[in-house]
Parts: sequence; structure tokens; C-alpha cells
Amino acid sequence: MLKYIGSTLLFLCLGLLFQTANAQVLVKRQLSKMGSLFDITVVDEDSVQAGQHIQQAAGEIERIENLISEWRPDTQISQVNQYAGIRPVQVDKEVFELTRRAIHYSQLTEGAFDISIAALDNVWVFDGSMEQLPSDDAIRNSVQYVGYQYIVLDSINSTIFLKKKGMKIGFGSIGKGYAADKGRELLQSLGIRGGIVNASGDLSAWGTQSDRQPWKVGVRNPFNPLKMIKVLKLGYGSLATSGSYEKFAELQGKRYAHIINPTTGWPSTGLTSVTVSGPSAEFANFLSTSIMVLGNKKGKKLLKKFANYTAIIVKDR
Repeated sequence: MLKYIGSTLLFLCLGLLFQTANAQVLVKRQLSKMGSLFDITVVDEDSVQAGQHIQQAAGEIERIENLISEWRPDTQISQVNQYAGIRPVQVDKEVFELTRRAIHYSQLTEGAFDISIAALDNVWVFDGSMEQLPSDDAIRNSVQYVGYQYIVLDSINSTIFLKKKGMKIGFGSIGKGYAADKGRELLQSLGIRGGIVNASGDLSAWGTQSDRQPWKVGVRNPFNPLKMIKVLKLGYGSLATSGSYEKFAELQGKRYAHIINPTTGWPSTGLTSVTVSGPSAEFANFLSTSIMVLGNKKGKKLLKKFANYTAIIVKDR
């Protein structure tokens, strides 16, 4: 069976459920979480037990969404945004550490990656409703609220403070990758010997299929969705793709991608897609997003710093 999921093509050649000689089954379920479709696949003792384990993984993803979503009003990140410029907000250690890593990613890229880019949500809208380009004034006004330097962390009190009123942080760039990693971690701790947690193309895999074959993931050609650039074999590994070809705004005859350059406030240009593979989906997602913004030359320079990660880069035509 072949199925397109987000920006990757996931091969599950054994189908949804396949019984093997040693009583292992492969079960896959699709769930709606974090505003995306998650496909969770496990190799387990039987279908009932597999279903229970998948529900536990779904619960873990829901738990993460209830911590970091900027769209749900009662989450800790929503509270951080609500009190921007007013006071620090105490958060769980998990949220604090995710934010700390995000700031580190910003430092590694000199701001090409920045979770405070969420402040531009009101300027660029990629749901098909935009009818004209935002004005230069609107972009300049919003960019003043972007800057990881204005995110203040207090490790003693576990607080996050956004210095400027009007600032906003969000984990759209690495949140699903983080959830995929945590889902994999949970399922492994439950003794599941193989599976994939796929968050619309940002995925974490481990082990093998029920026939002991590696997981196979095809990276599709953004200019021809029926063709693939490459098929990757994964054991313990992750994959993340960032691209300009699925989520965009078409204005005045030009396509504007949803990946925004935090410095300029304008959509990134030069690259159509970047697929990064390596141990962590969170980190792969950080790299794929950053390379899209940095461009081919600077992006490859960044990638060279991390020997465990590789990338497939597709330039604009």
C-alpha cells in the first residue's frame, strides 16, 4: 500500500494488518492531532494490544498539544503569549527545555530559525483567504515583535517572559517533530519493537516491519507528486520536510511560501523543499526549516555541522 502523507510518501507494504509466523502484527491508525493528521504504526503481539498502545501514544501527543499549542487558550504557551510584556509565566520543565532548545537553534542560525515568528500570523495567512499582499508597513510593524533575543528564560523559577508586548511564540516549526519523537519514546518504553509515528511527514521510526524489513519512506518530487526523488530505509531514524509547494498564497501571479524569513518578514525564496533525515524529528525539522530560510549555500554550511543528519534539497525552478 502506498500513501501520501504531507510531504513524504510512506510505504507500508504489508498493509494495515498482517499476521506473521511469530504472531506479530502490523497495525496502523490515523488520528487528528495538533491540527494535522498523525499516522501511528506499530508492530505488536496482536491487534487489540496494538490498538491500546496506539491510544497511549495518541494520549501522549494530546498531552504535548495541551502544553505547547498557541491556538488553545489554556495552554502554557498561550499564557506566555497573553502576558507578553507584562510578567513571566511559570511553565513545566518540559516546556521550558523545549523553549531553551528553540533559542539555541536560533543562535545556531543567527536568527534564521525563530519561534517568535508566530507574531507574523496576523500578517501572512495561508488558508486561501489572502487577497492582497500585506503592506510594507504592516510587515515592518510585525517584525519588530520578532526576535529570540527578547525571550527571557529563568531556569531557577522555570519561567518564560516575552519582553515586548505583542510578542508571540509558537512551535509550529518543531512541535510536531517533537511529538513524533515523544510518541516513539513512549512506545519503545512499552516494549513495542518497531513502528512509526508520522506527523504529516515529520516522522520518527524504530525497529523493523513485521517481516523484519526496514521501513521505507519515499521523498516525493515537489514538481511531480506522482514521482519520488529517493526512497529512504529507516531503522531508528527520523525524517522532516519543509517546503513551499503545499502551503502558500498565490498573489498577483506569484506564489508566496508559508515559511517566513524572521529577519525580513517575507516568505523564503530559492528553495522548493528540504527533507532532512537523522536521529531526531525535532532536530530534523529545525534543520529543514532553517535551510529553507538560509538558502542552498548557507543551508549546506549549517548542515555540515551535524554529521548525523543528511538533506535532500530541491531548488526553485
